[in-house]
Order: sequence, then C-alpha cells, then structure tokens
Amino acid sequence: MPDVVLWSIPAFILLTVVEIVSYRIHPDEDAAGYETKDAATSIGMGLGSLVFDALWKIPIVAIYAAVYELTPLRVPVVWWTVLLMLLGQDFFYYWSHRGHHVIRILWACHVVHHSSKKFNLSTALRQPWTSWTVWPFYVPLIALGVHPAALAFCSSANLVYQFWIHTERIGKLPRPVEFVFNTPSHHRVHHASQGSYLDRNFGGILIVWDRLFGSFTPETEPCVFGLTKNISTYNPLRVATHEYAAIGRDLRAARNWSERAGRVFRGPGWRPAEDPTEGAGLPEQPGPSPDGPPAQRVTS
Repeated sequence: MPDVVLWSIPAFILLTVVEIVSYRIHPDEDAAGYETKDAATSIGMGLGSLVFDALWKIPIVAIYAAVYELTPLRVPVVWWTVLLMLLGQDFFYYWSHRGHHVIRILWACHVVHHSSKKFNLSTALRQPWTSWTVWPFYVPLIALGVHPAALAFCSSANLVYQFWIHTERIGKLPRPVEFVFNTPSHHRVHHASQGSYLDRNFGGILIVWDRLFGSFTPETEPCVFGLTKNISTYNPLRVATHEYAAIGRDLRAARNWSERAGRVFRGPGWRPAEDPTEGAGLPEQPGPSPDGPPAQRVTS
C-alpha cells in the first residue's frame, strides 16, 4: 500500500512556506509564530525520524508478521474495511498517545514532539527518533487479522492528517467538525503547558475518543506552548535523548527498587514520598503524597 507520508512531503514543505509567508504579510502578536533555529530543529528531527523509523521497522515488522501468521483471522482490504481499519487504528492511536503522556519511559520518546515553544506547521515535523515504544499498542489489530501493510497505511494516513492541525492560523471550525474531528483548536490545547490543559485531547483524526474517555478539554484561553520545564537546546541529538538522560540520572540517584520503578513507569511528574526515617528529631515538614503529583509533561 502507498506510503502516504513520503507522498505528502512536498505538500508539507509547500504549506509550511505558505504559513511562514502569512506571518510575514499578516503578523500576529498573540501567536507564537516562527523562529529560525526552532523551525530548523523541527525539520531536522523530522528528517532524522525517517531514518530511524526505517531501522525500527525491521524488528517491528518481524513481530507483526509473526502475529499475523499465527492468527486465523483475515481482514480483506476493500474500501469499507479500510475505513474500519482507519477507525480501529485511530482508536488504538488514542491509547498509545495517552500512554505516552502518563508513563515516563514512553514520554521520553514523545516529549520530543512537545519540546518546541512554538506551534506551527514545522512543529508537526518534530518527530521522535525512538518510536519503537509505539508498536505494542497495535498488536490487537494485527491479531484481529489486519495485515501489517494495511496498518502501516492507516498509521501514515493518521500522521498526515495531523500535520494541518499544528497551526495558530486557523481558528475554531463549525461545531459539527469540532465535535467529531481533531482540529487546530483541540490540538493547541494538547500542546499547551498550563495546568488546566496538561495531558488533554489525545485524539489523532477523531476527538470523539477524548469525549468518550474523559480527556477532552476545549480551548478557552490562550495557550502557552512547550514543556512545563523547557529545554534550552536546538541540538537534535539532545532533543531526541534528553529525557532518557534525565531518567538515567534519576535511576542513579534512586534509593531503592521501588523508586527506580516509579521513575521509569509512573508519570513524568512523579516524585517519591519522603523517607520517614530522614530528618528524625526535626519538626515535621509537609511533603508530597505517597503517589506523588499527577502525571505532567515535565522534563528534567
């Protein structure tokens, strides 16, 4: 099946140029706009992701092929089953995306996409180089008889759809569209870093999953883009790996295996409870709850 991402690259470039020109002709002081180094980093991350994704596909396709051969089910590839497969892929994309926000080792991959303080079409190209964390979420589709090539097509179509929603130049669309589909307004909320917007609107093509599973928040105030603790680098290698490095530092400093597990598998904002044996004899100090604060898009 066609690789719609590769086919769409000329359109990505053209639309990005159009958006840049639009900011030059009609500046918007309330928009984050473009910054040359930031846009260059996003484009570099996108080009790098094409290379690394090709490498990760080798073991992933092998696993998918094995599961596909083991299952007795087969979904024929005709127009109406392709629509159903797109729907199924979008459903599992929602859970993959949500998981990559609330589990830190997965967030270490996805944080790359949120690391820009800008929000424009070049931000859509800021893709991770460690996308090997995504494949387990789609195993059920393969087990149901979806051919790996059909899944790849649906995933590519989902990714291409999301390109145009990375913009501040499009306001809210008609209500029926906003109710069903993921739009620039919904996705601005997803990329915002203020508390009321954190970890919301995970949908890919459809926003109905967020409405069904309680993660939807409408855009009601201007968005502040980036991370709750932003990184100060334009180096693509550091952008791609900085959260893995932070996890490594936290693991070295951890006091026990429970804390190590929490640093890897709990939310990005998780902190261990205070050790009750520390500070013995001193006045009691307030500390975090045993579970730590809720998961947030924070990077060390």
